[in-house]
Amino acid sequence: MRKRGLVLFDLDSTLIEEETLDELAKLAGVEEEVKRITRDAMEGRINYEESLKRRVSLLKGLAVEDVMKVVSRLKLTKGARETVEELKSRGYVVGVISGGFNIVTDRVKRDLGLDYAYSNELVVREGRLTGEVRGRVMSPSAKGEILEEIAGREKIDLKDTIVVGDGANDIGMFRRAGFRIAFCAKEVLKREADVVIERRDLREILKYI
Repeated sequence: MRKRGLVLFDLDSTLIEEETLDELAKLAGVEEEVKRITRDAMEGRINYEESLKRRVSLLKGLAVEDVMKVVSRLKLTKGARETVEELKSRGYVVGVISGGFNIVTDRVKRDLGLDYAYSNELVVREGRLTGEVRGRVMSPSAKGEILEEIAGREKIDLKDTIVVGDGANDIGMFRRAGFRIAFCAKEVLKREADVVIERRDLREILKYI
């Protein structure tokens, strides 16, 4: 089948209902500290990479077994499975690029049959999180670069790329993509979008693709 285009989703609050880091912060008992660092990043006092590293450091010592129990409870957004199946049937390459974590994107990639999954990799040692991430950090600019890399690899023109997201960390993807869908999104992202969807059902995006 001819590749019709590329559709890339954000993960947290887009393909899944929850924010993974918030759920792990609850597990670690560091919700308030994580919220404070997130607020500092949103207000421009620290950059995304620094904010991620500070927040992940607060998760140090969590048992992977407990983390995976949290992951198993995360819910796909309504319509996610049907939407991905429909896009694949139409010939689209489909993936997720997330500022979240590989422990979730790997599962979602497998469950939904996605072609690509990129996210931050949590470091594990002796069955516990070390409080570190390794490899490429999924900053706004990195998410945009990865969109271009996948499109190049698949020989898809950037005008035939579609992105679906909800927050400021998706701006890098939005500014490179051919068509941008803000899904139940923050105001900062709505301003970058071609379409804004307020109903929490991913099947709504199919009306515009």
